[in-house]
Amino acid sequence: MTSVAHRRFVHLGMDVSRDSISVAILPAERDSAEVEKISSDAESVRRLVKRLGRPAGLWACYEAGPTGYDLYRLLRDLGVRCDVVAPSLVPKGRGDRVKTDKRDARRLAGLHRAGELRAIGVPNPAQEAVRDLCRTRGDMVEDLTRARNRLGKFLLRHSLVYRGGSTWTMRHERWLRQIHFDDRALQLSFDHYLSTVELRDTALAAVEADLQTYFATAPFADAVLRLGAYRGVTHMGALCLAAEVFDWRRFPRARTFMSFTGLTASEHSSGLSQQRGWITRAGNSHIRGQLCEAAWSYNHQAHIGPVLATRHADVPPATIARSWKAQSRLCRRFRTLAARKNVKSVVATAVARELAGFLWAEMTVTD
Repeated sequence: MTSVAHRRFVHLGMDVSRDSISVAILPAERDSAEVEKISSDAESVRRLVKRLGRPAGLWACYEAGPTGYDLYRLLRDLGVRCDVVAPSLVPKGRGDRVKTDKRDARRLAGLHRAGELRAIGVPNPAQEAVRDLCRTRGDMVEDLTRARNRLGKFLLRHSLVYRGGSTWTMRHERWLRQIHFDDRALQLSFDHYLSTVELRDTALAAVEADLQTYFATAPFADAVLRLGAYRGVTHMGALCLAAEVFDWRRFPRARTFMSFTGLTASEHSSGLSQQRGWITRAGNSHIRGQLCEAAWSYNHQAHIGPVLATRHADVPPATIARSWKAQSRLCRRFRTLAARKNVKSVVATAVARELAGFLWAEMTVTD
């Protein structure tokens, strides 16, 4: 049912692309929207708002995507109310097989007026800048992993397998530098693969050095300190989580935050039947990756090692107590589930979901 508050506005459903914006204009007194296409530059948007009349009577929405938040900020500066909505939560008919910019804009305008769209949180420019740097680090990690895998597969093709324990340790790197091929082409291939790994490793170290300057910088310092008190969450991971979430209180409950991470189980229930499947993955993949990586540290007995003890320096005692409570429960939870499940990654995912709840509680508690 359309709310009275939404009826007071002229709704603008905007399908945004790189070069153009399809705008569906839905006045309060009409049930169908008119669509027009404008250029995506700022001046065209200003002309549209000026032509439509009083900015305070307009309410725009568009889907989050690769075009970012510049349009949102421009509309807010012009006095237009604007929501950036989650694309994965926009209702779509199962039988709808036609997709055009006009249809998408009309759908957005109608659903927005009906109150059926969920707005996402929009970071300020400074928060978005740090978030982009954190995502750059994530890209560097992926590039380094790919380079290492290519080198490992090259060596495997030539029956060179490292048997000295964990790979990519100092001992493993010394072993790599002792490898020599008699064939010049093979040696050149190995040198290129190894130099690529070293280049990716250097690039990652440079990005992490840049990020470390934000550990003690507002508005991230408090989150880095408190989240870093939890096992598996390094200061670097805490900064990445804080930059992605940036406003923990916009989630009213822990379950809502878990859904945002995409770590909750999918469900299809009808009548007396109830079926649950894999996790939805319908959330922030960057947060999900950080949480799943941290969850593996709970595979061992609960204890406070020297690294974690260092991170506990200057942390409020109440936070340390909550982090120990979380560690005790999650370590026990990991062992219990691991005894029943053959696939450890499923166990880590379940622990990551609970860890998300503990972290949300930590950042929303009032001591």
